[in-house]
Amino acid sequence: MQTNFSDAQLQVPALARSNEILRACVHCGFCTATCPTYQVLGDELDSPRGRIYLIKEMLESGRPADARTVKHLDRCLSCLACMTTCPSGVHYMHLIDHARAHVEATYKRPLTDRMLRWVLAKVLPYPMRFRLAILLAKVGKPFARLIPDARVQAMLDMVPARVPPVSRNDDPQSFAPEVPRRMRVALMTGCAQKALNTDINDATIRLLRRLGCEVVIPQGMGCCGALTHHMGREGDAHAAAAANIRAFMAEVQARGLDAIVINTSGCGTTVKDYGHMFRTSALAGDAARVAGLALDVSELLMRLELPEGADKNLRVAIHAACSLQHGQQIKTAPKDLLKRAGFTVVEPADSHLCCGSAGTYNLLQPVISKELKARKVATLEAKAPDVIAAGNIGCMMQIGSGTGIPVVHTVELLDWATGGPKPRALDAT
Repeated sequence: MQTNFSDAQLQVPALARSNEILRACVHCGFCTATCPTYQVLGDELDSPRGRIYLIKEMLESGRPADARTVKHLDRCLSCLACMTTCPSGVHYMHLIDHARAHVEATYKRPLTDRMLRWVLAKVLPYPMRFRLAILLAKVGKPFARLIPDARVQAMLDMVPARVPPVSRNDDPQSFAPEVPRRMRVALMTGCAQKALNTDINDATIRLLRRLGCEVVIPQGMGCCGALTHHMGREGDAHAAAAANIRAFMAEVQARGLDAIVINTSGCGTTVKDYGHMFRTSALAGDAARVAGLALDVSELLMRLELPEGADKNLRVAIHAACSLQHGQQIKTAPKDLLKRAGFTVVEPADSHLCCGSAGTYNLLQPVISKELKARKVATLEAKAPDVIAAGNIGCMMQIGSGTGIPVVHTVELLDWATGGPKPRALDAT
């Protein structure tokens, strides 16, 4: 794609990077075949190619974002299926991130939009605030249908029936391995996940200890920054990321780390991008070091060589989270691990398509999200599984709200297969 940025514009690192990305695009349209919003809406401007044209015009002209551009950019899930499909290697993730930051800086949204986004940014990344919000939302949930705003309805609909008690395993501490130590790893405990499902981190810690890992929960670690990053709130996102970089580097410098293990794939995609996020800052070196240490839990378990298990006589439908298969290009590890542990693994049709969760997308774009959820649930249920496994808490909540089949994290099944407790969701069936 030909671009016409001025020399002065290209002195700005973000614009220079976007220029590189735009110039890589050859207009081929392969991305339209795998874009969920294009499949649902059928509008060229709701495809990656269409959004690329909108972003190019907006950034080249240096103008503030307008309502038309914002509408189509907001509808993007950032599922990154287009990056997997693109034969030219267009790094759409960095481009849409830059565009969203430009929107946030130059466009004044309607008051209700600003209020909703402010609430999400100030609540979801903070586990105790999120817990309190869930408890308060339970009061309003019976009246959800009386509220005219579909986004508020979606927020109330997503309120879980049960809020688990705080797990003290998420407190800063170190867990000794149960066998001779093979690795020392830091576990990113997440933010929303700690409020919604404490079993995931508990299972991860048990499993890693069983396989010879000393597991460290670093002091000062918090939200990875993904939730605010995808809303274009660069200041909030970078502050959260910087705090994590300092927390992880303190452990690296104190006793060393072999890996930073992440069991929420949406967080993993962001942490692995810290080197890019801070490439022009004083934290560049440390950010790149942290990004290089980051591993999805499935990647780490493949290195640790999970023991083979006997047939469990349990049919598991695997949901491939977009942030894992497209954002991190991890496609086979979760399936291979489950098969090795003794589970029968089945894959749904169109496994490359998003379930519609996408961070806060299901709350901000509920109509499109519900359509994508219905499609995903239908393909999963068509496989007649006993349980659905996923590697991302957002996907688990989204799919779980649309099916009666138990939904668990992959690591919960692997923990159970190697001596841990049966997942709570399976006990309830």
